[in-house]
Amino acid sequence: MEEIRIIELEEQVTAGVRQIARMDDLTTLFDAKFAEVAQALQASGVTPAGAPYARYRGRPSETVDVEIGFPVAEAFAATGDLVVDALPAVRAVETFHVGSYDKLHETYERVDSWIAEHQLQTLEDMWEVYESGPESDPDPATWRTRILLPLTGPQVEKAP
Repeated sequence: MEEIRIIELEEQVTAGVRQIARMDDLTTLFDAKFAEVAQALQASGVTPAGAPYARYRGRPSETVDVEIGFPVAEAFAATGDLVVDALPAVRAVETFHVGSYDKLHETYERVDSWIAEHQLQTLEDMWEVYESGPESDPDPATWRTRILLPLTGPQVEKAP
């Protein structure tokens, strides 16, 4: 079981596309949009500065407002549907999910319990970073997703 902890995040410039989608359609959407964003970056002469991410604007329900893209080294003039934005500098709860995406909800349930137990409050936005996945290895046991939930409310002590 992966550790849950509080960390400080620095701002990260990103380039991606934003869309409202049904949760059931995310896998197909991610496959298409990550490829689309990668092509748009290449056409702009920009190289991703890390693993792909999905930023959820509000907690997912049946549908979700999701931004899909890659971190980039610096802002640039985007074209088409591509939006240059940034993941904010915040204090956040971090954990990792190792395994297939169909078990992600179990990790979120564990994180939500940990947050409640520690009497923390999170912002509406949250994001996942796909450090490894189907594109790097077809074996779901090796997939690694970094989960980040920004904190708000009363100041909390940083975990050791």
